[in-house]
Amino acid sequence: MLTEFTEFLKILGAVSSDWQYIRETANHYSNGPVTSVTDPEFRCYELDLQNTASQTSVATVSAGDTVGFRANGAIYHPGYLDIYMSKADPAANSEEAGTGQTWFKVWEDAPTFGNGQLTFPSTSMTDFTFTIPKSLPSGQYLIRGEQIALHVASTYGGAQFYIGCAQVNVINGGNGTPGPLVSIPGVYTGYEPGILINIYNVPSNFTGYQAPGPAVWQG
Repeated sequence: MLTEFTEFLKILGAVSSDWQYIRETANHYSNGPVTSVTDPEFRCYELDLQNTASQTSVATVSAGDTVGFRANGAIYHPGYLDIYMSKADPAANSEEAGTGQTWFKVWEDAPTFGNGQLTFPSTSMTDFTFTIPKSLPSGQYLIRGEQIALHVASTYGGAQFYIGCAQVNVINGGNGTPGPLVSIPGVYTGYEPGILINIYNVPSNFTGYQAPGPAVWQG
């Protein structure tokens, strides 16, 4: 089984029901990936780009909380895992949320390299979590989980993206300035060395995996 992110986790709090706070994705029945980094569905992979957001609830969380995603099965394709956030205007449950240059990366779990081989720490994960930076300003946000599966990524368009967006209202925030800000779609071209890569036969001068996208905002 491939990956869809169905449950939003609040550590030391309640685990949501399927699709309660996460926009139901188009791969709900197929478990298939997104492969085009320019398609509008690359943002959140919603089942319905016009209606899914408004049909999804908004979770209230505090800056400093540990939150995350639960997949419908263990991640078994080797790859790179990350989480982005976006200020949501006019609200997290609006279809306009996340449009434009509003996204910033808050967490990543990248492959490691040693003894001539890549190792993928995210393999077999079902839950992945991060701590919302305490300096994040209060307000409504989207939290976007993304796994980039790299098992057939040696040709352009071969990387497979598994995506889910949670809708949250952050309270007790700070005065930080998240960044660098990017657009989704727009953050990737598909030619990045961390996306277009033969993980089974890296070149002799390979020194390590290069994560695509911006640096993680530490808050």
